[in-house]
Amino acid sequence: MSQELISGTIALILGDTYIGEMEDSALLELPGRRIAVTTDSFVVEPLFFDGGDIGKIAVAGTVNDLAVSGARPLYLTLAVVLEEGFPLADFERILHSVRDTAAGAGVRIVAGDTKVVRRGEADGIFLNTTGVGILERPLRLSSRSLRTGDQVIVTGYLGDHSIHLLSQREGLGFEHRVRSDCAALNHVVADVLDACGEDVRCIRDVTRGGLGTVLNEFAQASTTAIQLSQTALPIRPETAMAADMLGVDVLYLANEGNLCLVVSPDRTEAALKALHSHAESAHAAVVGSVVEGQPGTVRMTTQDGRERTVDLLYGAQLPRLC
Repeated sequence: MSQELISGTIALILGDTYIGEMEDSALLELPGRRIAVTTDSFVVEPLFFDGGDIGKIAVAGTVNDLAVSGARPLYLTLAVVLEEGFPLADFERILHSVRDTAAGAGVRIVAGDTKVVRRGEADGIFLNTTGVGILERPLRLSSRSLRTGDQVIVTGYLGDHSIHLLSQREGLGFEHRVRSDCAALNHVVADVLDACGEDVRCIRDVTRGGLGTVLNEFAQASTTAIQLSQTALPIRPETAMAADMLGVDVLYLANEGNLCLVVSPDRTEAALKALHSHAESAHAAVVGSVVEGQPGTVRMTTQDGRERTVDLLYGAQLPRLC
């Protein structure tokens, strides 16, 4: 439904003034320089959790969107909408998190805006960030570039962020065993691109909609078919248990520190070696491949050997988390 709203209403009305390609960042040509630009708004609930808070997510999410386009993130803007009565101590805690995450990612805050609305007009605090990065490598990552035989890699455990936040919100008891994976991954992406170059077809930050949505977008954009193996998916037993209890599919759960890469088969080992050198991607694994099949489809071999279609999720499995 979000895709329909964006493509069928927003982009349609904006018409020729919209030049994006529905990727995580727009790549723009300036005299003598290619840059990437992205923007995002953050409405996280709860605001604080084990592994981060809304400030960390805002910086890390924007940095990751730039990084997966092949850019080196440099600058961020920070816009804040505060609800009247929001605790100053919480606001300062969030700003410290923004500062520390930006410093760790090597980016600078260059501009911002602050608005205060009346009590009841916002959910405590909303953040908006815009990121700018430069493209230093002569490559163009795109979901349209998939080829038969390419390997699909995910960089970490699936679903941890959603399960942690939902468990903390609802008091389910899993929040002490499954923590959010929120992290800035620009250094991880840079090492993979250094190791594999143009053999990396595309990278995507696996956030809202989860891996199932990302792979459907890949398959549709490239008119290819993707085959997954359920036994290869990196999923913590606790996350699987919580998802089963809640009646949700881990394939569609949001992550905040997990990437999906599609890499040529002869450079897959090099990509995994680079990923395994970082704590944030130590559990990276090949989970599927691009195959001959009905264009635009994603299929998965289940643990019992059966085949199922991984469709685009229609509607929402869970209440809004971020």
